[in-house]
Order: sequence, then C-alpha cells, then structure tokens
Amino acid sequence: MKKLLLLCLFLSLSSCFLLQDKGIVFKVENTSDYPVTNIKIFTSEHLDSINFDEIAPKDYREDFLSMKNNKSDGHYTLSFIRKDGTTVNENHGYYTNGGSIESWIHFAIQNDTTLVRFGDFKAY
Repeated sequence: MKKLLLLCLFLSLSSCFLLQDKGIVFKVENTSDYPVTNIKIFTSEHLDSINFDEIAPKDYREDFLSMKNNKSDGHYTLSFIRKDGTTVNENHGYYTNGGSIESWIHFAIQNDTTLVRFGDFKAY
C-alpha cells in the first residue's frame, strides 16, 4: 500500500513538470539614467522573441520566452539601443537540447554595462 501511495505521489509531481511550458522567465531592468529602446530577447536559434519599445530609467519588464520549438544548444541574447544610438547585443547563458537549464534570467542595464544573473525559483 505504501508503494502504491508513493507511486501515485511521484506520478502526480512528475505530471506537473510535464505540463510546464518550455522556456525561461526573464526580467529586463533599466538601472541606467536614460531610457533604452528597441529591446529584444531571443535565443541563438532565432525561433521566438519578445520585444519592448522602450524601458524608462528605473523601470523594468518581465515576460516568458517560449522555447517550445528550440531543439539544439545555444544562448540567450538581449539586444537594445542606448540613448546615444549605440546598439548593444549581449549574449549570455546557455541552454541545451532546446531546454533552459535555469528557471529565470535577470538583465540589469546600467549606464555602461549590463549585469546578468541566472537562477531557479527557489532563489528568486
């Protein structure tokens, strides 16, 4: 009876993970003194992307980047334009066989650089 109960519990928990969408949650935070424009998040396979027109200083955007069609290994790219017209392309992170290794990614855009953190939801 205990084995049956444990089997049911295991199947219930594993089915929750099967229903979970394939992708990664991200946050893009503008900690700089100027707005950034034409923000785009995508994977190196260029199969799906999330776009924002502008993020004001001290503001942020959050969303979920779907990776349901990704099949190979790759990285995440954050692309945006600074106030002076400079286009920035930041390649970070790693995913394998089309699946993200981490649960979330946080980009913090500063005046002269971009800080990036990864993690799972336990540490978010």
